[in-house]
Amino acid sequence: MTGRALILGAKSAIARAIARGLSEEGWDLILAARESGRLEPFASDIRLRTQRQVDAVEFDALADASFSSLPASLQRNFGEFDLVVLVFGYLGDQQRARRDTAEIEKILRTNFTAAAIVLSHLANYLVERGKPGGIIAVSSVAGDRGRQSNYFYGAAKGALTLFLQGLRNRLARTRVHVLTVKPGFVHTPMTADMEGMFLVAEPERVAGDILRAYKKRRDVLYTPWYWRYIMLLVKCIPECVFKRLQL
Repeated sequence: MTGRALILGAKSAIARAIARGLSEEGWDLILAARESGRLEPFASDIRLRTQRQVDAVEFDALADASFSSLPASLQRNFGEFDLVVLVFGYLGDQQRARRDTAEIEKILRTNFTAAAIVLSHLANYLVERGKPGGIIAVSSVAGDRGRQSNYFYGAAKGALTLFLQGLRNRLARTRVHVLTVKPGFVHTPMTADMEGMFLVAEPERVAGDILRAYKKRRDVLYTPWYWRYIMLLVKCIPECVFKRLQL
């Protein structure tokens, strides 16, 4: 299946890798991000390499008041789209967030509230078309268990994972499939200064895993694969022990 894919948060390293993969498979693209003009060199490169239609559009994850009109606006300007890929996120500063209400709000709004609102409107659009379609949303292994090092970010991603589970259940009898992606550590500018990272994957590997999982209509993807078992072990640690760990 090919068609037109909307990528929200298209400036991220994972998003760019997904965009390349989709275009090589024959998809046209709508790349949505803040300061979308900065995407033009990337979009031009894809057009040149694949001869696919690639458009860029301004999108701010914190401007949720405009999300209800987003599907109609995109269709009017670029035509129908069949796949939504949500990649935007904000890691934030955990230490700062302990005392800064604005930082807490930005972490929670970007990673959960905005994602849930925009996906709700886009899901309605995809269902009402009555055609096959899909949603791929990038959550995180951080949402599997709260840890002192990133519990604001983890809480938001955990909420997103639960939202996607409910959305997938709601859409199970439609022609729209929902894939939840839970990456581990990925080598991106957002994680460049993080300490204690291990088993770090390249964005291209993660993107490849995502596209293969979507084709197989998987519901949940841990990427790379070993994170499923790492997080299974983490979740099995009794709380009385876990709260004493420095994680």
